[in-house]
Amino acid sequence: MSLHVEILIAKHFKKSVFKNKAVFIITLFIGLLLLYAAFSGWENYTNQNETSEKYQHESREDWLKNPDKNPHRMAHYGNFAFRKSTPLSVFEFGMEPFFGNAIFLEAHKQNTANFSEAGFSNSMLRFGEVSIAMVLQILLPLLIFFLGFNAIATERENGTLKLLLSQGISWKQLLLGKTLGIAAVILLLFIPTIIILVVLWLVLQNFSISADETIKMGLFILFHFIYLMFFCFIAVLISAASKTSKNALISLIGIWLLFTIILPRTTQAIGAYLYEAPSKIQFQSDIEKDILKQGDSHNPNDPHYKAIKDSLLLVYKVDSVQKLPFNYSGFIMTEGEKISANIYNKHLETLLKVYEQQNSFSKAVSFFNPYIAMKNLSMGLSNTDYDSYIDFQKQAETYRYDMAQKMNALQIKYISNKKPGPNDKPLTIDKEHWAEVDEFQYQPKGIVAVLKSEMISIISIILWISFLFVLIRIAAKNLKAI
Repeated sequence: MSLHVEILIAKHFKKSVFKNKAVFIITLFIGLLLLYAAFSGWENYTNQNETSEKYQHESREDWLKNPDKNPHRMAHYGNFAFRKSTPLSVFEFGMEPFFGNAIFLEAHKQNTANFSEAGFSNSMLRFGEVSIAMVLQILLPLLIFFLGFNAIATERENGTLKLLLSQGISWKQLLLGKTLGIAAVILLLFIPTIIILVVLWLVLQNFSISADETIKMGLFILFHFIYLMFFCFIAVLISAASKTSKNALISLIGIWLLFTIILPRTTQAIGAYLYEAPSKIQFQSDIEKDILKQGDSHNPNDPHYKAIKDSLLLVYKVDSVQKLPFNYSGFIMTEGEKISANIYNKHLETLLKVYEQQNSFSKAVSFFNPYIAMKNLSMGLSNTDYDSYIDFQKQAETYRYDMAQKMNALQIKYISNKKPGPNDKPLTIDKEHWAEVDEFQYQPKGIVAVLKSEMISIISIILWISFLFVLIRIAAKNLKAI
């Protein structure tokens, strides 16, 4: 199908747009804002990752430099897990400023992530940082509406609309032509942004990219382009349906406020109200209560652990734990760690179900709001969403549990049951064993996991675009020149 007429309409619209100096100034301002966002994102990324690498390395060195020591003391000495940012987080900050990026890992205790950027920032952070994704998702749609509110409404007001239609131009050609005209203006910002984005992305990875990251980048660009085209169509359709350009502008500003400000805030509030989560203090208190019900591994008279001791004495046919062929204390600590970790994981899964219900409500609203769908998908691809934060916590907990049980296993194997006298050397093992615990390495979610968790957002965007094409067909048949 030839698009000759549509292209002519688009070229004419593009030329007429830049006759307005205000459009030129606003476009230039957003362009400068995109450059600032790129620089800001790059600086945040490099600073955070350099800091994480530095302290992860120092934590590892401190762990290895420990002298000969009892393994249980090493388990309590602990270690740190740091979360590094992914390259796409340069462009989509998401929830990352509010995430903790470090967790202290120790035996018998599950700590939460700390040292979030928000914790060291002033109240201005709650207004949101300027990122490329924020400009693409919020400011460019506003610019599109500013460009498109008078695309057809002004033609109707001036009486030129009837003239255009009388010359054989169809409504479908006019709608598509005006949409392409707005898109052509927006591409003047979008294409340079993507070029900068890709160059930065390559540099940050030293031009060594994986297939997984390449797919994420491709989808990030593709869906943002689709998202912007959606708003181009909306602007033209509203302008075509409005009697005056003033009415079109008011309607479009109302839609922008509803999509980007009102619905996202309202959705979060309703989700938290419908599915109330326990406070952090309540969560930790419930875990401690359940652990105490199960037994206290540090209390020699605890019924649960006394039963274990009696059964061990019976099996090995000895009358005291000192005569067991392995370290009894290490065995008890292994059991205690297993119990406390299981209880923590059960409570955590219950809590995560509540948060999942809250997030599922927000994702369901994406069928009514393309901005929420695009925001969720953008954060997922950049690994700056809530699921990525939880994934980091789970990886850190797995590492913590393995570290604690490794120390308990060393205690069982190498530490004697006989307590040293007041003048004897403390019971220790060689410091070379500390290297048997690998350094923590955070692994971001892969593309398959991201697509699985954000499938609702993808379906929502596709449905919105499909709905618009249907709407254009209906509008082309029913719109009137007057």
